[in-house]
Amino acid sequence: MKALPTLKQLRYLVALADHGHFGRAAEACFVTQSTLSSGIQELEALLGAPLAERTRRTVMLTPLGERMVKHAHDLLRMAEDMVDLAHKQQGIQSGEIRLGVIPTIGPYALPAALPRIKAAYPDMKLYLLEDQTARLLNQLRKGGLDAVLLALPYPMEGVDTQVIAEDKFQLACPPDHRLAGRSSIADDDLASEPLMLLADGHCLREHALAACHLEGRAKMEGFEATSLQTLVQMVASGLGLTLLPQLAIDAGLTAGLDIALVPLSG
Repeated sequence: MKALPTLKQLRYLVALADHGHFGRAAEACFVTQSTLSSGIQELEALLGAPLAERTRRTVMLTPLGERMVKHAHDLLRMAEDMVDLAHKQQGIQSGEIRLGVIPTIGPYALPAALPRIKAAYPDMKLYLLEDQTARLLNQLRKGGLDAVLLALPYPMEGVDTQVIAEDKFQLACPPDHRLAGRSSIADDDLASEPLMLLADGHCLREHALAACHLEGRAKMEGFEATSLQTLVQMVASGLGLTLLPQLAIDAGLTAGLDIALVPLSG
C-alpha cells in the first residue's frame, strides 16, 4: 500500500498557503513552528518534490505546492464532513472545538466558562486562539476555527451569529474627577473629555464610542493602548478617562485600584 499524506500534514500545508509564513501558520494550527516545519518536510519527502520555496521573510509555494493545496482543501473538507456526520449522530460529546476569542472578552469570560464546559463535555478537546476580530473571522471563514466569541456590531457577512449576552459600559475616571460620584453621566458630559481608548483594530474602541454617541472621534494624541489592563492603570495614575465593559469590571479588572466607576445613562 502506498504511503499517504496525513490530514495533519495537509492542514499544515493549507495554513502555510494562507499565511505565507511558518510562524503564523504554526500559530493558526496551534503547534510550534518546528512541528509545522517538520510536517511540511515529511510531506515533501513523501511526494518526492518541494512544495515551498523558503526565503528569509516569506514562503512561496511551488507550482506543485499550489496544486497540492487545492487537493488538500478538498480532502480536509471531506474529512470534516465525516466528523460532522458522526457528531450529529452522537451529539457533541467528544472530538475537538477550535474557538477564537477577542482579547477584550477572553480573559474575563473564559475563566468562569471553561470549567463548566469541561464538566459538561469531559472528552472534548478545546483549542483557543486569542486575536483581533478581523483575523479571527478570516480564520473562521477559511475553516481554521469552528466558532468565534466576539462583540457586536461588526460586519458578519457569510457567518451565522447567535447573541449569548449583552453588555454595558461604565466610565472609569480618577476619584477626584468632576464626573466621579455621579449616579450616571450623559453623552454631553463626555463631549469635551479626552478619552483613552484601545488602538485601531480593536472593535471595543468603536463600541465604546458608539455607546456614548461619539463615533468618529479622533484618538487621544500621544496615547494608544492594546489592552484594558493598560487603560485602567493609566486611569489609576490620574492620566485620563476611559470606558470599560461591565464584563471586565465584574471579572475584577478594577479591583484594588483607586478608580471611580460611573454608569452611562440610558
